[in-house]
Amino acid sequence: MLDGLYQEIILDHYKHPHGRGLREQFDGEAHHVNPTCGDEITVRVNADMSDISYDGLGCSISQASASVLHELLEGKDSATIAEVHRAFVELMQSRGAVEPDEDVLGDGIAFAGVAKFPARVKCALLPWMAFKDAAARAGVEVGASPEVKA
Repeated sequence: MLDGLYQEIILDHYKHPHGRGLREQFDGEAHHVNPTCGDEITVRVNADMSDISYDGLGCSISQASASVLHELLEGKDSATIAEVHRAFVELMQSRGAVEPDEDVLGDGIAFAGVAKFPARVKCALLPWMAFKDAAARAGVEVGASPEVKA
């Protein structure tokens, strides 16, 4: 039952993306490609995180993940961004062993099932790693660099 709900959340973000479309005013930008599947994403951020925009091509997981990232991080302070980013990466690397905190991750909890499939984890993490690089280019430190496990 829960997996079905999670799939619906991912599909909803894929079909009705939040924040999609690159905007011209930005302080940092990063473009990442998943060489395994060809998914790609470009993320742009303002240094104060008042605007996070993205555009990309790829599967429903990578594109929905970018929409969730936008929803969870745009306009937030650096401490909140670091906490949410850490929690999402930890969830993705847990192989399904971590119980996601809905208060921290919101719709990001829908990716709990994705964590059980190593080949899909890179898809879900693609926008999050691009965001981290874009933020760094804007002079914002998101937190420690996690090792992305496949």
